[in-house]
Amino acid sequence: MKKKMVSPHLLEDYFSSGFEETQNPFIKEDSRLWGKYSSLLYSLFSLGLLIAAFFVSYFSQNLSNCFLIIVYFFVGTPALIDTAKDLGRLKINIEVLMTLAAFLSVLIGSQLEGALLLVLFALSHSLEHMVTQKTKGALSSLQKLAPSMAIVIDEKEESYQKSVKEIYPGTKILIRAGEVVPLDGKVLEGSSYVNLSHITGESVPIAKKIGDEVQAGSINTDGTLTVEVIKTSADSTLAKIIKLITEAGAAKPKLQRFLDRFGDIYATTIILISIAIAALMPLLFSIPYLGVEGAIYRSLAFLIAASPCALIIGAPTAYLGAISASARKGILLKGGVILDALADCTRLFFDKTGTLTTGKLSCTSVDIIGDTLDEKTLLQITAGLENGAHHPIAEAILRFAKEQKAKHHEVKEIKVIPGCGVEGFVTLKDKQEKAFVGSPDYILEKTPQELKKQVEERISRDGHVVACTLVNDSIAIFHFEDEVRQDGKEILQNLTKHIEIEMLTGDHKDNAKNVADQLGISSFHSDVTPDGKLDIVKKASEKEHIIMVGDGINDAPALTFAYVGIAMGGVGSHTAVEASDAVLLNDDISTIGWLLRHAKRTHKIVKQNIAFALAAIAVNAILSLAGIFPLFIAVIMHEGSTVLVGLNSLRLLRGGAQRSKSLRNL
Repeated sequence: MKKKMVSPHLLEDYFSSGFEETQNPFIKEDSRLWGKYSSLLYSLFSLGLLIAAFFVSYFSQNLSNCFLIIVYFFVGTPALIDTAKDLGRLKINIEVLMTLAAFLSVLIGSQLEGALLLVLFALSHSLEHMVTQKTKGALSSLQKLAPSMAIVIDEKEESYQKSVKEIYPGTKILIRAGEVVPLDGKVLEGSSYVNLSHITGESVPIAKKIGDEVQAGSINTDGTLTVEVIKTSADSTLAKIIKLITEAGAAKPKLQRFLDRFGDIYATTIILISIAIAALMPLLFSIPYLGVEGAIYRSLAFLIAASPCALIIGAPTAYLGAISASARKGILLKGGVILDALADCTRLFFDKTGTLTTGKLSCTSVDIIGDTLDEKTLLQITAGLENGAHHPIAEAILRFAKEQKAKHHEVKEIKVIPGCGVEGFVTLKDKQEKAFVGSPDYILEKTPQELKKQVEERISRDGHVVACTLVNDSIAIFHFEDEVRQDGKEILQNLTKHIEIEMLTGDHKDNAKNVADQLGISSFHSDVTPDGKLDIVKKASEKEHIIMVGDGINDAPALTFAYVGIAMGGVGSHTAVEASDAVLLNDDISTIGWLLRHAKRTHKIVKQNIAFALAAIAVNAILSLAGIFPLFIAVIMHEGSTVLVGLNSLRLLRGGAQRSKSLRNL
């Protein structure tokens, strides 16, 4: 039987992932999924056994104990191993406390209590592990964007495929129409339109000719290009963005740090107090070491009473309810800590294209120069030339012609000039005329000298994207705008009542200002590169907590570094979605206002849960230690506080079930 060879690139991904089972090329895809969710499946299975053990205990204690043994095996064994590692490093944290409390509870006959602590502990860790793995998806999707092979042209002008990692600066490569540019380079031969939306987020294709640079990851839309490589794969544009995401992820503030520090101090304190109780109480009071009233029994009861069950589920249950409510509103949150972070944010940065705008061009006006042909005739000729084209400008012209009810003029001998435009012949008054449509530079080369100045002046005004049509001595200049989202201005006006807003875009200043004016945004940054966006977010983060909303790969570093990154799930790139903390599945930016209110409400309920849990633990532990509460009362108090905390968290579920309020009630 012939063995299937494993790709070197898959092996490289596996090794770079730190031997994650989800990247292991030696096992099948379905087995990888089992490995990915194994800890969660074990936890849920153990929870089912725990529930069964509870009900069976009323009929058969022996059968109940059998179920509990299996529970302790599945979730207790990993907890014991981790505890042994922590103790070996002389590290005492809340996990060590929970494990000790769970297993010591067996000594005083509270097996169910100990099993419950272990199951909750396992569920919490498995969910945390899943969220952590999500963050690695951004880098994986980026690495898969650019092709792993390129067509190399050698000195004899012969072509062959070669791994991009073996190609060095100075090498000539061939990029055909429709292919992704594998490496950064400079155009040596040919011309074409290149779509940079995967890199910059801007949807308008850019003309590339001899001498221009092209970036790895961009798409060559029509012509064939011969490119001289100027950067290795390790130094390419994509590699740079990957590096930015990695650095931003390492520097991203973690709200959990404070809770971790508190947990370590809490756990150490409780364990030391328990040891002191067992050792010193008989010396200070007339209490024996052994027996129900003994010091050892009381120290174990104190350790169990002080175990933070309600404290541990107080935050996760609140976050789970809040996350479920958010999902009903079309918002995916990658962890409850995001809600805490949102509640602290004071400034929001919006990427322009695909976020505040649709990324879809629309023709807003047409300027006519020359009096030979009227606007309708030029529009009909332009529609005839662009009929069948698929780039955004052509599609916008065809939609505009349809709106104006302008029929397509018959055009013969149509010829596409890659990276420039389209030309063909039209019949006007029984005479053949040559017609051109394309980029301003292309048309200016063919424009009569006496009209060039007028054309240049019209092209430069307002900073709009433009395309031109030339027929004889008549010129039509089509102006385009990126369509602003419906209700965008009203949404932002209401958002500004709660948070400061700024706009970031890679577009030029005039076009950025035009969009900002339409939306009522007073502060914006234009001509921003991917690392420029990150720098702006970094600088602002030094003074306050920042929310970044974006959709493109170029937004990924800023999304990752921002205190909270929000991606557009519908139009957004896979990398932006993976790099973000929250995803608007329906691209509805009006839900951001609801999310901010929801985050503050969640933050309030989490604080209530923590305060109540700490109070319950304190009362229960003190009265158990004093012997006022017998063990069963301590257990009831412990479980009762857990139930009350859970019920308080369920209040957050109501938020997603209610219908959205009007924009004015943001």
